[in-house]
Amino acid sequence: MEERMELARERIFELEGEIEKTLPEGWREFFLSSVSLAKLLLKVYENDDPALYKELNKKLYEDILPENYAKSWCAPEYAVSKMGPELGKLLCFVAAELRGGISAAFEKEEEALLIRLELLLQLYHMTERGFAEDKAAPEYALYKEVVYSFVSDYFETECERRIAKMVDPSCDFALKIIQNADLKDSSYLYAYGEYVTDNEIKLAEYINALPQDKIDLMADTWTEGYRIGFMTTGKDLSIKKTVNVRYPIGFERVMRKSVENFEKMGLKPTIYRAADTVFTGRSVSKNGFFGANPNPQFDYDHREDLALLLDGQLVTRRLECIEQAFIAHKQQAKDHAGPAVMEVFGETPFVPVNKADALKYSEDQRALDVRFRTENIRITNQYIPGEERSFTIISFPVPAIGDNFDEIFDAVIRINTLDYEKYQKIQMCMIDALNEAEYVHIKGMGVNRTDLRVSLKKLDDPSKQAIYENCVADVNIPVGEIFTTPVLKGTDGVLHVSRVFLNELEYKDFSLTFKDGMVADYSCGNFADEAANRRYIEDNVLFHHKSLPMGEAAIGTNTTAYVLARKYNIEGLLPILIAEKTGPHFAVGDTCYSHAEDLKIYNPDGKEIVAKDNEVSLLRKTDPSKAYFGCHTDVTIPYDELGLLEGVRPDGSSIKIVENGRFVLPGTEELNKAFTEE
Repeated sequence: MEERMELARERIFELEGEIEKTLPEGWREFFLSSVSLAKLLLKVYENDDPALYKELNKKLYEDILPENYAKSWCAPEYAVSKMGPELGKLLCFVAAELRGGISAAFEKEEEALLIRLELLLQLYHMTERGFAEDKAAPEYALYKEVVYSFVSDYFETECERRIAKMVDPSCDFALKIIQNADLKDSSYLYAYGEYVTDNEIKLAEYINALPQDKIDLMADTWTEGYRIGFMTTGKDLSIKKTVNVRYPIGFERVMRKSVENFEKMGLKPTIYRAADTVFTGRSVSKNGFFGANPNPQFDYDHREDLALLLDGQLVTRRLECIEQAFIAHKQQAKDHAGPAVMEVFGETPFVPVNKADALKYSEDQRALDVRFRTENIRITNQYIPGEERSFTIISFPVPAIGDNFDEIFDAVIRINTLDYEKYQKIQMCMIDALNEAEYVHIKGMGVNRTDLRVSLKKLDDPSKQAIYENCVADVNIPVGEIFTTPVLKGTDGVLHVSRVFLNELEYKDFSLTFKDGMVADYSCGNFADEAANRRYIEDNVLFHHKSLPMGEAAIGTNTTAYVLARKYNIEGLLPILIAEKTGPHFAVGDTCYSHAEDLKIYNPDGKEIVAKDNEVSLLRKTDPSKAYFGCHTDVTIPYDELGLLEGVRPDGSSIKIVENGRFVLPGTEELNKAFTEE
């Protein structure tokens, strides 16, 4: 490995002069740009100098920053304009994949960096030989064969590396920064290799200036929610040894305290970087540790890069590699307790542009992607059993939210620590009432066109059973919802919102039509072309499935969060974690009990929650491949668009919960007090 790295290094530093002499304009520009990045990566890899990391931070990401992206080889339309549809898309794929070497260079992962350098060199040498011998580049098929072999050959090592970081606490790159960095000097942020802007620096400085009791409150709320999540679902946390910690850089002081809290529970942290390669996938929504997103459009353009290569053989190869990686870490996977996630919000919402030249899955490849997702879920659940793991999620604003950042941050801390006992009691009133209902009727008002009937499970013994779960502040912080798994048959109608953000993407005039609980039609108003609107939903809400079931029907009760959003005009910036608590919401995809349906779960009044399965998830008993989808996307109707939410008894009588945006069920009136603060 060292010999290969030395050879690659020497060759990279020799190339600039050669490229100028041997290649025509388009090829010359691509390889000069790629070699320039490769030299920066080697410089990072060979040094451990914080000052150098700071100096190089913008240079490493400069190529894809919005102001430069139009002339970047990572931009599909630019690459295609230079090299034509086939070679342009392939070279765009390669340019994006070379950027995966940034994380490898900072984490000193020799092989991960080397394989990308060797790919670049292999492509250069075959191109240089072609022009030297035949005065032309080799045929496209030969380039594609090289790239296909690169992906297929290295799935094994890349999958092993990713899964090790998920379950093996000795993979401690980020943990060392959390524990050892001088947090008084925000330049430590550059050690991650993530893009750093004023937003991350201001956040770190703000967090460092907070009193210790506030840091303790933030960390304790988060980690205690994790512990309670195990307790309320009857899962044994004592048999677990690791927790996957996910967070935005800048929160290291909170992370340091949180790590201490987890260790007191007997849990060591595992921490990995948000996905940044074709092997792990790319997404505008970050999952892991992450810094600023230099350009969400780059992630959006490259989210389906595997379309260049994807076939049945590659899917089989990838799944085999994932399973082999889990086998190699079998005990560590068994000991893993699940993720503790900290999210942030407040940055300018991203509105994507659909690029005609970006790689996109064909219909056949969409089916292959669904197959991969389904099997990946099965494999993961086999080695990290769903009935034994849990999670928790919390969210905080970042300085980019605006001049009121300090006020909003304090308000969010208050929201995250609201009196759960008060909410628990109020929500119990709703659950008791809805236990009498056959279905729930939801109707929008004003511009909202929602008219939806949601069928509910029939209770065998109402004295001992409940339809809805009373959710306070454990796995989903903050407090404020009751939720159930709908019966699909008889769940019909239209769910509509005028504007919503799902998985970091904005949707305008968004609607889903349900027939017997399955998505039967869908539309939005983002693009002038209706086909583009449908494709947008198919890609980012349905995740290439032909349809999805309604996996959850819930009522958000956190009117305090709703009022906060209205007061500071940040409704469009709220993460789904908070947004779902600000009105009734409905999720498409898996149920909230995915892979843990057989666990007995009880509400605080001792009644067992029995509405955990629907007709699709029940297929786990006969055909597990059709029971799960690996996605769960919540769509929330805000109170000001909600005309009516009522339970309807078998005799047709109504149990009104919300009318004209206000709670009207006896025992819930206190939730309306927050509205007077608007």
